[in-house]
Amino acid sequence: MKSILGKKVGMTQIFTENGELIPVTVVEAGPMFVTQVKTVETDGYNAIQCGYVDQKEKKITKPLKGHFDKVSVGYKRYVKEFRLNEGESFNAGQEIKVDLFSEGDKVDVIGTSKGKGTQGAIKRWNYSRGPEAHGSKSHRVAGARSAGTYPGRVIKGRKGSGKMGNEKSTVQNLEVVKVFVEKNLILIKGAIPGPKGGLVTVRESVKR
Repeated sequence: MKSILGKKVGMTQIFTENGELIPVTVVEAGPMFVTQVKTVETDGYNAIQCGYVDQKEKKITKPLKGHFDKVSVGYKRYVKEFRLNEGESFNAGQEIKVDLFSEGDKVDVIGTSKGKGTQGAIKRWNYSRGPEAHGSKSHRVAGARSAGTYPGRVIKGRKGSGKMGNEKSTVQNLEVVKVFVEKNLILIKGAIPGPKGGLVTVRESVKR
């Protein structure tokens, strides 16, 4: 499956030849390098391990240092594995660039959503507000939490206040608007998860 690691640069807008305005997210995708090839014979499945973004040697552990030295691709900050389809083949040290994708392709983008800290039930789960009259003391609370008698406690899994965001998130079926191979940039229609500078994975759409 076509996949590449990238960094979210931010959002902008472009115009088509017809004058249509399209909001796009700019992703600096690749280049990433194959650091290991896994096969059914050696590992039980077919996959490639890829490294992305250069890292200083002093920040690399000794086992990883030896791992990178084997393929001579430099030290990488991010290491991720991608499963291979039948017939696909890669070599250790091979460079994978953004020309993997072209204009009009449908892609899924996987990232980590923005962390919003501890939030109440209204913001976190879209609950309605309570009565606004002076007698009410429940303007923004979650409402009745459990039965008064049996079991007399809040059941596990009940929606309420708590930590929000900072979770793995996937946006499906987005369209590739433009690809700039020389600059390693890919323009994707719409919004994608995460903050500016966040790591994302762009892959060909599963449900295209």
